[in-house]
Amino acid sequence: MGLTPDLTVNIGGLILKNPVMTASGTFGYAREFAPFIDLSRLGAIIVKGISLLPKTGNPPPRIVETACGMLNSIGLENVGVERFIAEKIPYLQGLDTPIIVNILGDSVEEYGEIARRLAGVAGIAALEVNISCPNVKQGGVAFGADPAAAARVTAMVKKNCALPVLVKLSPNVTDIAAIARAVEEAGADAVSLINTLLGMAIDIDSRRPKLANIMGGLSGPAIKPIALRMVFQVSRAVKIPVIGIGGITTAQDALEFLIAGASAVQVGTASFRDATAAVRVLDGIGDWLRRQNIASIAELIASLRLD
Repeated sequence: MGLTPDLTVNIGGLILKNPVMTASGTFGYAREFAPFIDLSRLGAIIVKGISLLPKTGNPPPRIVETACGMLNSIGLENVGVERFIAEKIPYLQGLDTPIIVNILGDSVEEYGEIARRLAGVAGIAALEVNISCPNVKQGGVAFGADPAAAARVTAMVKKNCALPVLVKLSPNVTDIAAIARAVEEAGADAVSLINTLLGMAIDIDSRRPKLANIMGGLSGPAIKPIALRMVFQVSRAVKIPVIGIGGITTAQDALEFLIAGASAVQVGTASFRDATAAVRVLDGIGDWLRRQNIASIAELIASLRLD
């Protein structure tokens, strides 16, 4: 077997046994995957996004398969924070894996209120703040598209919750590094990127959009090169840890993100095709480090050679 590499990573004060997380919206509330994998092996579980009040989401059809990925327009359907605390947290509290709760809102105040309600709940290790949501008070522009708005959301969440705060960045912007710097200055403990890219698909026979909402979020292997580029850029623009997301299907994909500057990764769309994807990626990382005789994952992070 050789050496056993140290896979421990520190994400804004949250110590994880390894760098492999599950991406929000692709892993339900964890219970759904318990029959297929040992949940305790994961570095962290990020549960489906939670809003202040329940959301019914968008009308169907809401998912379309694409070349090397999928489009989704689920509309952030979820049970709301109160039902999440009452119905989902008791199961999650029994897991031997850090639970990170993804939160979303239509106003700065909503983000703050969700953070306040979750702050004292046992079993929550951190919050991940989805700033790709539209700011209803400002005409629907996403918080993640404006550095000042992104900073306000981050500051409000930090004010209302002492847990580590990860801010999930949207790629649908001109300069993602500027957004990353803004949330870092506002107190973010880490950033995760990228969220989905905006896309669409058309049924040529009916000449109608394949999604009822017309546009949706593109995820899967097709977006990996863009995600990798953005992680590389952001990791050099901020001092806080960066978590890489986007088309990670294999251990090689994950290793590329780590070398580019990510301190951890999230496996998302791959879990729809293979429920064991996250653990398979984790096993592959360990195997590769052993073959390379690398004792610690820390040696690999941000080790890209540019000379």
